[in-house]
Amino acid sequence: MATPTVDLTPVALWVPGSAAPAFGAGDLLGAIASVRHPLHVVRDGAAGRVGVALGGEMVPASRPAAGALPLLATLPALYPEWLGDRSFCEVHRVRFPYVVGEMANGIATTRMVIAAARAGMLGFFGAAGLGFERVERALDELHAALGDALPWGVNLIHSPNESALEDRVADLLIRRGVARVSASAFMALTPAVVRYAASGLTVDAAGRVARRHHVFAKVSRAEVARRFMAPAPAEMLRALVEKGLLTAAEAELAQRVPVAEDITIEADSGGHTDNQALTALLPTILSLRDELAAKHGYARPMRVGAAGGLGTPGAVAAAFALGAAYVLTGSVNQAAVESGLSEGGRAMLAQADLADVIMAPAADMFELGVKVQVLKRGTMFGVRAAKLYDAYVTYPSLAAIPPEARARLENDVLHATFEEIWADTKTFWQKRDPGEIARCEADPRRQMALVFRWYLGKASKWAIDGEPTRRADYQIWCGPAMGAFNAWARGSFLADPPNRTVVQIGLNLLEGAAVITRAQQLRTYGVALPPGAFDFRPRLLA
Repeated sequence: MATPTVDLTPVALWVPGSAAPAFGAGDLLGAIASVRHPLHVVRDGAAGRVGVALGGEMVPASRPAAGALPLLATLPALYPEWLGDRSFCEVHRVRFPYVVGEMANGIATTRMVIAAARAGMLGFFGAAGLGFERVERALDELHAALGDALPWGVNLIHSPNESALEDRVADLLIRRGVARVSASAFMALTPAVVRYAASGLTVDAAGRVARRHHVFAKVSRAEVARRFMAPAPAEMLRALVEKGLLTAAEAELAQRVPVAEDITIEADSGGHTDNQALTALLPTILSLRDELAAKHGYARPMRVGAAGGLGTPGAVAAAFALGAAYVLTGSVNQAAVESGLSEGGRAMLAQADLADVIMAPAADMFELGVKVQVLKRGTMFGVRAAKLYDAYVTYPSLAAIPPEARARLENDVLHATFEEIWADTKTFWQKRDPGEIARCEADPRRQMALVFRWYLGKASKWAIDGEPTRRADYQIWCGPAMGAFNAWARGSFLADPPNRTVVQIGLNLLEGAAVITRAQQLRTYGVALPPGAFDFRPRLLA
Protein backbone atom coordinates (compact mmCIF):
# COMPACT_ATOMS: atom_id res chain seq x y z
CA MET A 1 0.00 0.00 0.00
CA ALA A 2 1.32 3.43 -0.94
CA THR A 3 2.04 5.88 1.85
CA PRO A 4 -0.58 8.66 1.83
CA THR A 5 0.70 12.17 1.22
CA VAL A 6 -0.43 15.39 2.82
CA ASP A 7 -2.70 17.51 0.61
CA LEU A 8 -0.67 20.63 -0.21
CA THR A 9 -3.36 22.32 -2.31
CA PRO A 10 -3.46 25.97 -1.22
CA VAL A 11 -6.73 27.40 0.08
CA ALA A 12 -5.57 31.00 -0.38
CA LEU A 13 -2.41 33.12 -0.40
CA TRP A 14 -0.63 34.53 2.59
CA VAL A 15 1.01 37.94 2.34
CA PRO A 16 3.77 38.59 4.93
CA GLY A 17 3.45 41.34 7.49
CA SER A 18 6.23 42.38 9.84
CA ALA A 19 7.24 38.80 10.67
CA ALA A 20 8.88 36.46 8.17
CA PRO A 21 7.59 32.88 7.81
CA ALA A 22 9.38 30.17 9.78
CA PHE A 23 10.97 27.24 7.97
CA GLY A 24 14.13 26.65 10.01
CA ALA A 25 14.24 24.67 13.25
CA GLY A 26 14.79 27.61 15.60
CA ASP A 27 12.14 29.79 14.02
CA LEU A 28 9.65 26.92 13.99
CA LEU A 29 10.11 26.31 17.70
CA GLY A 30 9.42 29.96 18.46
CA ALA A 31 6.31 30.01 16.28
CA ILE A 32 4.92 26.81 17.80
CA ALA A 33 5.15 28.34 21.27
CA SER A 34 3.00 31.31 20.19
CA VAL A 35 -0.18 29.40 20.93
CA ARG A 36 -2.28 32.49 21.65
CA HIS A 37 -2.01 33.71 18.05
CA PRO A 38 -3.45 32.21 14.86
CA LEU A 39 -0.80 30.27 12.98
CA HIS A 40 -0.75 29.97 9.20
CA VAL A 41 0.65 26.88 7.48
CA VAL A 42 2.39 28.04 4.30
CA ARG A 43 4.49 26.52 1.54
CA ASP A 44 7.70 27.89 0.14
CA GLY A 45 6.89 27.70 -3.54
CA ALA A 46 10.53 27.59 -4.68
CA ALA A 47 11.86 25.02 -2.20
CA GLY A 48 8.61 23.17 -1.55
CA ARG A 49 9.11 23.41 2.20
CA VAL A 50 6.13 23.65 4.52
CA GLY A 51 6.43 26.15 7.36
CA VAL A 52 4.38 28.43 9.57
CA ALA A 53 3.74 32.14 9.75
CA LEU A 54 2.32 34.65 12.19
CA GLY A 55 0.36 37.77 11.30
CA GLY A 56 0.28 38.90 7.72
CA GLU A 57 -2.77 38.90 5.49
CA MET A 58 -4.77 36.25 3.69
CA VAL A 59 -5.88 37.01 0.11
CA PRO A 60 -7.69 34.91 -2.50
CA ALA A 61 -5.51 32.68 -4.65
CA SER A 62 -6.86 34.56 -7.69
CA ARG A 63 -5.24 37.78 -6.46
CA PRO A 64 -1.44 37.25 -6.50
CA ALA A 65 0.60 39.68 -4.43
CA ALA A 66 4.30 40.37 -4.08
CA GLY A 67 5.94 37.95 -1.66
CA ALA A 68 2.76 35.92 -1.23
CA LEU A 69 3.05 32.24 -0.32
CA PRO A 70 0.50 29.46 -0.83
CA LEU A 71 -1.64 29.13 2.33
CA LEU A 72 -2.44 25.52 3.24
CA ALA A 73 -4.32 26.06 6.50
CA THR A 74 -4.85 28.45 9.40
CA LEU A 75 -4.89 27.23 12.97
CA PRO A 76 -6.85 29.48 15.36
CA ALA A 77 -5.43 30.71 18.63
CA LEU A 78 -5.12 27.99 21.25
CA TYR A 79 -5.38 28.77 24.95
CA PRO A 80 -4.65 26.41 27.87
CA GLU A 81 -8.13 27.33 29.12
CA TRP A 82 -9.64 25.67 26.04
CA LEU A 83 -7.95 22.28 26.28
CA GLY A 84 -10.81 20.63 28.16
CA ASP A 85 -14.57 20.65 28.12
CA ARG A 86 -15.97 24.19 28.13
CA SER A 87 -18.89 23.10 30.31
CA PHE A 88 -16.45 22.13 33.08
CA CYS A 89 -15.19 25.70 33.40
CA GLU A 90 -18.68 27.15 33.05
CA VAL A 91 -20.36 24.90 35.62
CA HIS A 92 -17.60 25.16 38.20
CA ARG A 93 -16.69 28.80 37.48
CA VAL A 94 -12.99 28.17 36.95
CA ARG A 95 -10.61 29.52 34.35
CA PHE A 96 -8.74 26.29 33.70
CA PRO A 97 -9.92 22.67 33.27
CA TYR A 98 -7.47 21.73 36.00
CA VAL A 99 -8.06 20.16 39.42
CA VAL A 100 -5.62 20.01 42.33
CA GLY A 101 -6.39 16.65 43.90
CA GLU A 102 -7.30 15.92 47.52
CA MET A 103 -4.15 14.41 49.02
CA ALA A 104 -5.17 12.82 52.33
CA ASN A 105 -4.28 13.75 55.91
CA GLY A 106 -4.43 17.41 55.00
CA ILE A 107 -1.46 17.19 52.62
CA ALA A 108 -3.69 19.07 50.18
CA THR A 109 -3.83 21.96 52.64
CA THR A 110 -6.26 24.84 52.84
CA ARG A 111 -3.35 27.01 51.71
CA MET A 112 -3.01 24.89 48.56
CA VAL A 113 -6.75 25.00 47.84
CA ILE A 114 -6.82 28.78 48.31
CA ALA A 115 -3.83 29.30 45.98
CA ALA A 116 -5.42 27.10 43.32
CA ALA A 117 -8.77 28.90 43.56
CA ARG A 118 -7.19 32.33 43.23
CA ALA A 119 -5.36 31.15 40.09
CA GLY A 120 -8.56 29.95 38.42
CA MET A 121 -8.11 26.27 39.23
CA LEU A 122 -10.24 23.96 41.37
CA GLY A 123 -8.67 22.53 44.51
CA PHE A 124 -9.96 19.92 46.98
CA PHE A 125 -8.93 19.90 50.63
CA GLY A 126 -7.49 16.54 51.74
CA ALA A 127 -9.92 15.68 54.54
CA ALA A 128 -9.36 11.91 54.41
CA GLY A 129 -7.76 10.52 57.56
CA LEU A 130 -8.39 13.66 59.60
CA GLY A 131 -10.50 13.92 62.70
CA PHE A 132 -13.89 15.60 62.54
CA GLU A 133 -12.77 18.74 64.38
CA ARG A 134 -9.82 19.23 62.01
CA VAL A 135 -12.18 19.10 59.03
CA GLU A 136 -14.41 21.68 60.72
CA ARG A 137 -11.45 24.03 61.17
CA ALA A 138 -10.48 23.62 57.53
CA LEU A 139 -13.98 24.58 56.44
CA ASP A 140 -13.75 27.69 58.63
CA GLU A 141 -10.47 28.64 56.92
CA LEU A 142 -11.78 28.04 53.40
CA HIS A 143 -15.03 29.90 53.97
CA ALA A 144 -13.14 32.84 55.48
CA ALA A 145 -10.64 33.04 52.61
CA LEU A 146 -12.83 32.15 49.62
CA GLY A 147 -16.47 32.09 50.70
CA ASP A 148 -18.67 31.45 47.67
CA ALA A 149 -16.82 33.93 45.46
CA LEU A 150 -14.31 31.34 44.24
CA PRO A 151 -14.94 27.60 43.81
CA TRP A 152 -13.31 24.97 46.03
CA GLY A 153 -14.09 21.53 47.39
CA VAL A 154 -13.40 18.93 50.07
CA ASN A 155 -12.67 15.22 49.94
CA LEU A 156 -15.19 12.66 51.19
CA ILE A 157 -13.46 9.31 51.43
CA HIS A 158 -15.17 5.95 51.81
CA SER A 159 -14.41 4.72 55.33
CA PRO A 160 -15.47 1.07 55.65
CA ASN A 161 -14.02 0.87 59.17
CA GLU A 162 -15.58 4.18 60.25
CA SER A 163 -18.92 4.50 58.51
CA ALA A 164 -20.21 6.77 61.28
CA LEU A 165 -17.36 9.22 60.60
CA GLU A 166 -18.16 9.12 56.87
CA ASP A 167 -21.78 10.00 57.67
CA ARG A 168 -20.76 12.80 60.05
CA VAL A 169 -18.41 14.37 57.52
CA ALA A 170 -21.07 14.20 54.78
CA ASP A 171 -23.57 15.81 57.15
CA LEU A 172 -21.04 18.53 57.99
CA LEU A 173 -20.39 19.27 54.30
CA ILE A 174 -24.12 19.59 53.66
CA ARG A 175 -24.73 21.83 56.68
CA ARG A 176 -21.78 24.07 55.85
CA GLY A 177 -22.83 24.51 52.22
CA VAL A 178 -19.77 22.90 50.60
CA ALA A 179 -20.75 22.81 46.93
CA ARG A 180 -18.13 20.34 45.65
CA VAL A 181 -16.98 17.01 47.01
CA SER A 182 -14.43 14.62 45.57
CA ALA A 183 -15.62 11.13 46.51
CA SER A 184 -12.69 8.74 46.64
CA ALA A 185 -12.00 5.07 47.47
CA PHE A 186 -15.67 4.14 47.02
CA MET A 187 -16.21 0.61 45.76
CA ALA A 188 -20.00 1.00 46.00
CA LEU A 189 -22.41 3.80 46.77
CA THR A 190 -23.04 4.55 50.42
CA PRO A 191 -25.87 6.52 52.06
CA ALA A 192 -23.40 9.32 52.87
CA VAL A 193 -22.40 10.09 49.28
CA VAL A 194 -25.94 9.58 47.93
CA ARG A 195 -27.37 11.90 50.56
CA TYR A 196 -24.80 14.58 49.71
CA ALA A 197 -25.51 14.30 45.97
CA ALA A 198 -29.30 14.45 46.35
CA SER A 199 -29.52 17.13 49.04
CA GLY A 200 -30.71 20.42 47.66
CA LEU A 201 -31.91 19.15 44.27
CA THR A 202 -34.54 21.50 42.82
CA VAL A 203 -36.19 22.31 39.49
CA ASP A 204 -35.31 25.57 37.73
CA ALA A 205 -37.61 27.81 35.71
CA ALA A 206 -36.98 25.75 32.57
CA GLY A 207 -37.96 22.51 34.30
CA ARG A 208 -34.40 21.20 34.55
CA VAL A 209 -33.00 19.58 37.68
CA ALA A 210 -30.66 22.02 39.42
CA ARG A 211 -27.85 20.84 41.71
CA ARG A 212 -26.68 22.44 44.90
CA HIS A 213 -23.95 19.83 45.36
CA HIS A 214 -21.49 18.53 42.78
CA VAL A 215 -19.91 15.11 43.30
CA PHE A 216 -16.58 14.37 41.63
CA ALA A 217 -16.38 10.58 41.70
CA LYS A 218 -12.80 9.31 41.59
CA VAL A 219 -12.86 5.80 40.12
CA SER A 220 -10.53 3.32 38.47
CA ARG A 221 -12.99 0.56 37.53
CA ALA A 222 -15.86 0.52 35.08
CA GLU A 223 -18.24 -1.15 37.53
CA VAL A 224 -17.73 1.64 40.06
CA ALA A 225 -18.04 4.33 37.39
CA ARG A 226 -21.33 2.78 36.31
CA ARG A 227 -22.79 3.22 39.80
CA PHE A 228 -21.90 6.91 39.94
CA MET A 229 -23.09 7.54 36.38
CA ALA A 230 -26.52 6.06 37.11
CA PRO A 231 -29.27 7.60 39.25
CA ALA A 232 -29.06 6.76 42.94
CA PRO A 233 -30.65 3.41 43.91
CA ALA A 234 -34.34 3.86 44.72
CA GLU A 235 -34.16 1.74 47.88
CA MET A 236 -31.30 3.85 49.27
CA LEU A 237 -33.21 7.05 48.53
CA ARG A 238 -36.31 5.66 50.25
CA ALA A 239 -34.29 4.79 53.35
CA LEU A 240 -32.84 8.30 53.48
CA VAL A 241 -36.33 9.80 53.19
CA GLU A 242 -37.64 7.55 55.97
CA LYS A 243 -34.81 8.73 58.24
CA GLY A 244 -35.59 12.36 57.47
CA LEU A 245 -32.24 12.89 55.74
CA LEU A 246 -33.79 13.70 52.33
CA THR A 247 -37.16 15.09 51.29
CA ALA A 248 -39.46 13.09 49.06
CA ALA A 249 -39.03 15.76 46.37
CA GLU A 250 -35.21 15.47 46.50
CA ALA A 251 -35.44 11.67 46.24
CA GLU A 252 -37.74 11.92 43.20
CA LEU A 253 -35.41 14.36 41.44
CA ALA A 254 -32.38 12.18 42.27
CA GLN A 255 -33.82 9.49 40.02
CA ARG A 256 -33.58 11.84 37.03
CA VAL A 257 -29.86 12.64 37.28
CA PRO A 258 -26.65 10.68 37.84
CA VAL A 259 -25.10 10.60 41.29
CA ALA A 260 -22.07 12.38 39.83
CA GLU A 261 -21.74 14.51 36.72
CA ASP A 262 -17.94 14.72 37.03
CA ILE A 263 -16.13 11.39 36.93
CA THR A 264 -12.38 11.43 37.56
CA ILE A 265 -10.67 8.41 36.01
CA GLU A 266 -7.72 7.51 38.20
CA ALA A 267 -4.98 5.62 36.37
CA ASP A 268 -1.53 4.73 37.79
CA SER A 269 -1.38 7.17 40.69
CA GLY A 270 0.00 7.67 44.16
CA GLY A 271 -2.05 6.37 47.09
CA HIS A 272 -5.08 4.22 46.29
CA THR A 273 -4.65 2.91 42.74
CA ASP A 274 -5.35 -0.06 40.53
CA ASN A 275 -2.25 0.83 38.46
CA GLN A 276 -4.40 1.11 35.33
CA ALA A 277 -3.13 2.57 32.04
CA LEU A 278 -4.92 5.83 31.26
CA THR A 279 -4.89 5.08 27.52
CA ALA A 280 -6.93 1.93 28.15
CA LEU A 281 -9.12 3.13 31.02
CA LEU A 282 -10.27 6.55 29.82
CA PRO A 283 -11.70 5.48 26.42
CA THR A 284 -13.53 2.62 28.16
CA ILE A 285 -15.19 4.95 30.66
CA LEU A 286 -16.00 7.51 27.97
CA SER A 287 -17.82 4.80 26.06
CA LEU A 288 -19.67 3.76 29.21
CA ARG A 289 -20.61 7.40 29.83
CA ASP A 290 -22.20 7.67 26.38
CA GLU A 291 -24.06 4.39 26.87
CA LEU A 292 -25.54 5.43 30.23
CA ALA A 293 -26.36 8.96 29.10
CA ALA A 294 -28.42 7.52 26.24
CA LYS A 295 -30.03 4.89 28.46
CA HIS A 296 -31.17 7.36 31.12
CA GLY A 297 -31.87 10.28 28.78
CA TYR A 298 -29.85 12.81 30.74
CA ALA A 299 -30.38 16.44 29.74
CA ARG A 300 -26.87 17.56 30.77
CA PRO A 301 -23.49 16.09 29.85
CA MET A 302 -21.43 13.99 32.25
CA ARG A 303 -17.82 15.07 32.20
CA VAL A 304 -14.99 12.53 32.45
CA GLY A 305 -11.66 13.79 33.72
CA ALA A 306 -8.24 12.16 33.87
CA ALA A 307 -5.87 11.57 36.80
CA GLY A 308 -2.83 9.41 37.47
CA GLY A 309 0.52 9.68 35.75
CA LEU A 310 0.06 13.35 34.83
CA GLY A 311 3.47 14.78 35.66
CA THR A 312 4.52 16.34 32.35
CA PRO A 313 2.95 18.56 29.69
CA GLY A 314 3.01 15.63 27.26
CA ALA A 315 0.99 13.47 29.64
CA VAL A 316 -1.54 16.27 30.17
CA ALA A 317 -1.81 16.89 26.42
CA ALA A 318 -2.33 13.16 25.86
CA ALA A 319 -5.14 13.08 28.44
CA PHE A 320 -6.95 15.93 26.71
CA ALA A 321 -6.36 14.31 23.32
CA LEU A 322 -8.02 11.14 24.64
CA GLY A 323 -11.12 13.17 25.44
CA ALA A 324 -10.64 14.17 29.09
CA ALA A 325 -12.89 17.06 30.12
CA TYR A 326 -10.38 18.09 32.79
CA VAL A 327 -7.18 16.83 34.38
CA LEU A 328 -6.41 16.21 38.05
CA THR A 329 -2.88 16.17 39.45
CA GLY A 330 -1.78 14.66 42.75
CA SER A 331 1.76 13.42 43.34
CA VAL A 332 3.40 16.50 41.80
CA ASN A 333 1.43 18.82 44.10
CA GLN A 334 2.62 16.90 47.12
CA ALA A 335 6.06 18.31 46.29
CA ALA A 336 4.71 21.88 46.20
CA VAL A 337 5.58 24.39 48.91
CA GLU A 338 1.89 24.65 49.92
CA SER A 339 1.77 20.89 50.58
CA GLY A 340 1.23 19.63 54.11
CA LEU A 341 4.20 17.30 53.68
CA SER A 342 7.34 18.21 55.61
CA GLU A 343 10.27 19.92 53.93
CA GLY A 344 12.27 16.70 54.28
CA GLY A 345 9.50 14.68 52.64
CA ARG A 346 9.28 17.15 49.76
CA ALA A 347 13.05 16.93 49.29
CA MET A 348 12.75 13.13 49.04
CA LEU A 349 10.07 13.49 46.39
CA ALA A 350 12.30 15.86 44.41
CA GLN A 351 14.85 13.02 44.08
CA ALA A 352 12.38 10.40 42.88
CA ASP A 353 12.78 8.67 39.54
CA LEU A 354 10.18 6.80 37.51
CA ALA A 355 10.73 3.43 39.16
CA ASP A 356 11.11 4.74 42.72
CA VAL A 357 7.62 3.63 43.82
CA ILE A 358 6.25 0.52 45.52
CA MET A 359 2.86 -0.87 46.54
CA ALA A 360 2.22 -1.13 50.29
CA PRO A 361 -0.72 -2.00 52.58
CA ALA A 362 -3.26 0.79 53.02
CA ALA A 363 -3.96 2.01 56.56
CA ASP A 364 -7.66 2.62 56.00
CA MET A 365 -8.37 -0.74 54.32
CA PHE A 366 -5.62 -2.88 55.84
CA GLU A 367 -7.85 -5.85 56.68
CA LEU A 368 -9.19 -5.98 53.10
CA GLY A 369 -5.69 -6.29 51.64
CA VAL A 370 -6.02 -2.99 49.76
CA LYS A 371 -2.74 -1.36 48.80
CA VAL A 372 -1.49 2.14 48.09
CA GLN A 373 1.41 3.29 45.92
CA VAL A 374 4.15 5.03 47.87
CA LEU A 375 7.67 6.37 47.50
CA LYS A 376 10.36 3.70 47.70
CA ARG A 377 13.55 5.75 47.42
CA GLY A 378 14.91 6.90 50.77
CA THR A 379 12.38 5.06 52.93
CA MET A 380 11.83 1.48 54.10
CA PHE A 381 8.11 1.96 54.69
CA GLY A 382 6.89 -0.20 51.79
CA VAL A 383 9.01 -3.20 52.78
CA ARG A 384 8.26 -2.88 56.50
CA ALA A 385 4.51 -2.44 56.02
CA ALA A 386 4.45 -5.58 53.87
CA LYS A 387 5.99 -7.55 56.75
CA LEU A 388 3.15 -6.43 59.02
CA TYR A 389 0.52 -7.52 56.55
CA ASP A 390 2.24 -10.89 56.11
CA ALA A 391 2.04 -11.39 59.87
CA TYR A 392 -1.62 -10.37 59.89
CA VAL A 393 -2.62 -12.98 57.32
CA THR A 394 -0.39 -15.65 58.90
CA TYR A 395 -1.40 -15.46 62.56
CA PRO A 396 -4.84 -15.21 64.27
CA SER A 397 -3.70 -12.80 67.01
CA LEU A 398 -0.74 -10.94 68.47
CA ALA A 399 -0.36 -13.64 71.10
CA ALA A 400 -0.03 -16.30 68.41
CA ILE A 401 3.02 -14.67 66.78
CA PRO A 402 6.15 -16.73 67.66
CA PRO A 403 8.67 -14.93 69.91
CA GLU A 404 11.36 -14.65 67.21
CA ALA A 405 8.93 -13.23 64.63
CA ARG A 406 7.50 -10.87 67.25
CA ALA A 407 10.97 -9.60 68.15
CA ARG A 408 11.74 -8.86 64.49
CA LEU A 409 8.51 -6.90 64.09
CA GLU A 410 8.96 -4.95 67.31
CA ASN A 411 12.68 -4.20 66.83
CA ASP A 412 13.06 -3.88 63.06
CA VAL A 413 9.69 -2.48 61.98
CA LEU A 414 7.70 -0.92 64.80
CA HIS A 415 10.52 0.16 67.13
CA ALA A 416 8.05 -0.34 69.98
CA THR A 417 6.43 -3.26 71.75
CA PHE A 418 2.94 -4.50 70.97
CA GLU A 419 1.88 -3.45 74.48
CA GLU A 420 3.16 0.10 74.04
CA ILE A 421 1.42 0.44 70.70
CA TRP A 422 -1.86 -0.98 72.01
CA ALA A 423 -1.83 1.52 74.88
CA ASP A 424 -1.30 4.36 72.41
CA THR A 425 -3.98 2.95 70.12
CA LYS A 426 -6.51 2.71 72.97
CA THR A 427 -5.92 6.36 73.82
CA PHE A 428 -6.54 7.36 70.20
CA TRP A 429 -9.77 5.37 69.84
CA GLN A 430 -11.05 6.48 73.23
CA LYS A 431 -11.36 9.95 71.72
CA ARG A 432 -12.42 8.95 68.19
CA ASP A 433 -14.71 5.93 68.72
CA PRO A 434 -14.71 4.21 72.16
CA GLY A 435 -16.74 1.32 70.76
CA GLU A 436 -13.71 0.26 68.74
CA ILE A 437 -11.84 -0.67 71.91
CA ALA A 438 -14.61 -3.00 73.04
CA ARG A 439 -14.73 -4.62 69.62
CA CYS A 440 -10.99 -5.26 69.71
CA GLU A 441 -11.09 -6.76 73.19
CA ALA A 442 -13.71 -9.21 71.92
CA ASP A 443 -11.81 -9.94 68.68
CA PRO A 444 -8.01 -10.49 68.99
CA ARG A 445 -7.60 -10.41 65.23
CA ARG A 446 -9.17 -6.96 65.08
CA GLN A 447 -6.82 -5.84 67.83
CA MET A 448 -3.84 -7.10 65.80
CA ALA A 449 -5.04 -5.14 62.78
CA LEU A 450 -5.26 -1.94 64.81
CA VAL A 451 -1.79 -2.41 66.27
CA PHE A 452 -0.34 -2.87 62.79
CA ARG A 453 -2.42 0.01 61.41
CA TRP A 454 -0.81 2.18 64.11
CA TYR A 455 2.45 1.96 62.16
CA LEU A 456 0.77 2.71 58.82
CA GLY A 457 -0.98 5.76 60.23
CA LYS A 458 2.03 7.01 62.13
CA ALA A 459 4.29 6.61 59.08
CA SER A 460 2.20 9.15 57.20
CA LYS A 461 2.20 11.52 60.18
CA TRP A 462 5.97 11.22 60.58
CA ALA A 463 6.38 12.27 56.94
CA ILE A 464 4.02 15.21 57.42
CA ASP A 465 5.66 16.33 60.68
CA GLY A 466 9.19 15.68 59.42
CA GLU A 467 10.05 13.45 62.40
CA PRO A 468 13.85 13.06 61.97
CA THR A 469 14.16 9.82 63.98
CA ARG A 470 11.64 8.01 61.74
CA ARG A 471 12.81 9.21 58.32
CA ALA A 472 13.31 5.61 57.18
CA ASP A 473 9.64 4.98 57.97
CA TYR A 474 8.13 7.90 56.03
CA GLN A 475 5.00 6.90 54.12
CA ILE A 476 4.77 9.28 51.15
CA TRP A 477 2.08 8.55 48.60
CA CYS A 478 3.62 8.78 45.17
CA GLY A 479 3.04 7.58 41.62
CA PRO A 480 5.39 7.44 38.62
CA ALA A 481 4.23 10.95 37.64
CA MET A 482 6.62 12.29 40.29
CA GLY A 483 9.65 10.78 38.60
CA ALA A 484 8.50 12.01 35.20
CA PHE A 485 7.99 15.51 36.62
CA ASN A 486 11.49 15.55 38.13
CA ALA A 487 13.05 14.48 34.83
CA TRP A 488 11.11 17.20 32.98
CA ALA A 489 11.93 19.90 35.55
CA ARG A 490 15.65 19.06 35.67
CA GLY A 491 17.74 22.12 34.78
CA SER A 492 14.80 24.51 35.10
CA PHE A 493 13.60 26.75 37.93
CA LEU A 494 11.17 23.99 38.97
CA ALA A 495 14.08 21.69 39.80
CA ASP A 496 14.54 23.66 43.04
CA PRO A 497 11.87 22.50 45.58
CA PRO A 498 11.29 26.04 46.99
CA ASN A 499 10.14 27.15 43.52
CA ARG A 500 7.53 24.42 43.22
CA THR A 501 4.31 26.26 43.94
CA VAL A 502 1.04 24.57 43.11
CA VAL A 503 0.17 27.39 40.69
CA GLN A 504 3.50 27.33 38.81
CA ILE A 505 3.26 23.54 38.50
CA GLY A 506 -0.27 23.80 37.12
CA LEU A 507 0.38 26.71 34.76
CA ASN A 508 3.48 25.06 33.29
CA LEU A 509 1.73 21.73 32.76
CA LEU A 510 -1.17 23.47 31.01
CA GLU A 511 0.96 25.85 28.95
CA GLY A 512 3.18 22.99 27.88
CA ALA A 513 0.16 20.87 27.00
CA ALA A 514 -1.12 23.67 24.76
CA VAL A 515 2.25 23.96 22.99
CA ILE A 516 2.47 20.21 22.48
CA THR A 517 -1.11 20.12 21.18
CA ARG A 518 -0.20 22.87 18.69
CA ALA A 519 2.89 20.91 17.60
CA GLN A 520 0.80 17.83 16.92
CA GLN A 521 -1.71 19.88 14.92
CA LEU A 522 1.10 21.23 12.74
CA ARG A 523 2.51 17.78 12.19
CA THR A 524 -0.83 16.60 10.83
CA TYR A 525 -0.72 19.50 8.34
CA GLY A 526 2.60 18.36 6.91
CA VAL A 527 5.04 20.58 8.81
CA ALA A 528 8.34 18.78 9.36
CA LEU A 529 8.88 19.50 13.04
CA PRO A 530 12.39 19.88 14.47
CA PRO A 531 13.65 17.94 17.49
CA GLY A 532 12.37 19.61 20.61
CA ALA A 533 8.97 20.56 19.21
CA PHE A 534 7.33 18.36 21.86
CA ASP A 535 9.68 19.40 24.66
CA PHE A 536 8.23 22.39 26.50
CA ARG A 537 10.63 23.60 29.15
CA PRO A 538 9.36 25.00 32.48
CA ARG A 539 9.41 28.76 32.81
CA LEU A 540 8.08 31.31 35.27
CA LEU A 541 4.51 32.05 34.16
CA ALA A 542 2.13 34.78 35.22
